[in-house]
Amino acid sequence: MPRAAQPFVRHLSILLASTAMMTGYSQMSIATAAEPTAAPQPAATAPTGANPLLQPWTGPYEGVPPWDKLDPELFPDAFTKGMAETKAEVQAVIDNPEAPTFENTHVPMMLAGDTMERLFALWGVQTSNKSSDRVEDIDAEWSPKLTKFYTELFLDPKLFARYKAVYEKRNSSGLNAQQIRIVERSYDEMVRDGANLSPADKTKLVEMNSKLEGLFSAFSSKLLGDEKLYTFVTDKAELAGLEPGFVASLAEAAEANGKPGQWAIKNTRSSAQPVLQNATNRALREKVYKAFVNRGDNGDANDTNATIAQILKLRQQRAELLGFPTHAHYRMADTMAKTPEAAMGLMMKVWPAAVARVKEEVADMQAIADAEAKAGKGPKITIEPWDYRFYAEKVRKAKYDLDESEVKPYLQLDKLTQGMFWAAGQLYDLGFRENTGTIPVFDPKVRTFEVYNLKTNENVGVFYLDNFARDGKRSGAWMTTYRSQQTLGGERNVLASNNNNFTEAAKGEPTLISLDDAQTLFHEFGHGIHYLLQQVTYPALAGVPRDFVEYPSQVNENWLMTPEVLSKYATHYKTGEPMPQALVDKILASDKFNQGFTTVEYLASAIVDMKLHDRKTPPADVDKFERETLAEIGMPKEIVMRHRLPQFGHLFSSDAYSAGYYSYLWSETMDADTWAAFTEAGGPWDRTVADKFRTILLMTGNETDRAEAYRAFRGRDPDVKALLAKRGFPTE
Repeated sequence: MPRAAQPFVRHLSILLASTAMMTGYSQMSIATAAEPTAAPQPAATAPTGANPLLQPWTGPYEGVPPWDKLDPELFPDAFTKGMAETKAEVQAVIDNPEAPTFENTHVPMMLAGDTMERLFALWGVQTSNKSSDRVEDIDAEWSPKLTKFYTELFLDPKLFARYKAVYEKRNSSGLNAQQIRIVERSYDEMVRDGANLSPADKTKLVEMNSKLEGLFSAFSSKLLGDEKLYTFVTDKAELAGLEPGFVASLAEAAEANGKPGQWAIKNTRSSAQPVLQNATNRALREKVYKAFVNRGDNGDANDTNATIAQILKLRQQRAELLGFPTHAHYRMADTMAKTPEAAMGLMMKVWPAAVARVKEEVADMQAIADAEAKAGKGPKITIEPWDYRFYAEKVRKAKYDLDESEVKPYLQLDKLTQGMFWAAGQLYDLGFRENTGTIPVFDPKVRTFEVYNLKTNENVGVFYLDNFARDGKRSGAWMTTYRSQQTLGGERNVLASNNNNFTEAAKGEPTLISLDDAQTLFHEFGHGIHYLLQQVTYPALAGVPRDFVEYPSQVNENWLMTPEVLSKYATHYKTGEPMPQALVDKILASDKFNQGFTTVEYLASAIVDMKLHDRKTPPADVDKFERETLAEIGMPKEIVMRHRLPQFGHLFSSDAYSAGYYSYLWSETMDADTWAAFTEAGGPWDRTVADKFRTILLMTGNETDRAEAYRAFRGRDPDVKALLAKRGFPTE
């Protein structure tokens, strides 16, 4: 997923695109929009002083972030000066004595705020990739201040009056289609976010947004606190079943934490999942599972339940203040789905089939457990959540003669990285040349790559790859841009990044990853491709709707298992031999295996999210709401939500995915239908389909309605049957 958008925006047009989370893109074909007239330069700005965080970026590739200058203590001064500069730029637009036009209102607003945009790129890395207690303190202090500043800035009645004047004359002032779209979306967004409120209600809105930002920061800090914890193991025998390289990395983690001779399992998904999948010691699986699923829910200083209850209450109050029945309706007003009912409708088309499949999967696992107990090879058990992944692997072995341990030696992180780059070249003419060591990075293990067009050799930008988990880095995987493409004001290249939390191998050994991790690698790179390929004139049309965001990334996962990628890049870390075809066949044969678990784990989180936010009375007891909602929809007891509410960062570290976690399924419906288009055309490398996908959907940002763009690509709306078939569920 893309990193949740910072609540602080450099101008209104980025605010309008905030549901896209992050943007970025490349210098390939030029968009067909009419060229804008010469853009006026931003107004003279307040001096930023000598603070290195505020200076224009220097160096190659149109300038790169000064990661070597990061210092948490510099940010408060930078925020203060950056806000003053932004205020001056916006005030110059407000004070313009000329009658409001697109050129003297929208254009300078889109060009304003470069300094703050750079600053937030740096702060995003500081909080997400290099956090510390001091960073969390600064974030807690400044997030509410910054949100208050931007909310007040864009609620200024004089600014709204200029936007309204342009809006009212949009059809008679010679604007082209893209400009009219910007004017209409800007006006609608300002109204939706409170521009027509009374002065007293605007004050309330500013207070609400500021309080929410403080709560988001508190939630993130508490969750990170629980994810810094480790489960320590003192007896190596308890680690039976775990891959030797993984065990070695646990030993290194323990030594780094002052406990040599022990093994440390970090409380994050990338560390917990291999244990749950492979450890033969059931007691260890249970211990690691409970630590992981109870993050934020232990009744201690890091418990998030009270914080979440406050967030929910404020969100609903804000929605009602803005004229929406619920927070879900407010958040979905600018999405493809449009309404909570539409999103729930799609989810409930899939949920029953997924639950039915889980019952079949559990029966298969229980049969193996019972047979082992009868043969004296194990205790008599009933499948519990900490058993699911472990016994699923046994079923996979029994049904498909496929063992994850057979696959992992062929999945070298560095080789697969080469594979995803190669595929992007074949499909989209993107080339990647490693330039690690030539430009600053924020951690010694971050790799960098120059991105260029294979046909023209023109520079597209730079790609940063931060693969490994470490203290101070938030969990999960995400993509972001440090600089995004736009033509307005001069073509800008892209600085994009992928951030993962893989467990690094012991020194001297190649890092091997699971098939799930390999899919994550390709998924996040799909976001990167989207943002590297975009070619838009106006930044106001860069951000896509939230339920489109995951579509390009989910499509890109499909290329991992193509024969061309596997034969070239899935090679054994010792012998260098490609993955045997017999093993590939086993993987492909098991492609629909365990889809009940995968679908239910995700959909439960999405359904609970929507039910949580599509209600007028927010629950005060978050745990109780979670339990009762899961019981209501028939959640299988053997599975836990992929993200329980106390640790659901998508929902509570910002507004980004609140009432929006459904978007993965919405996007996957388009993904499955798009993959079907390649299949129908003869295969995954068909350049006719790839070119249509690139030019109609990937390059164009939000220049047209995304549903219309999809219909232009496919000739119709996406068909949910493709999704059901892909997961092996009944299509009728």
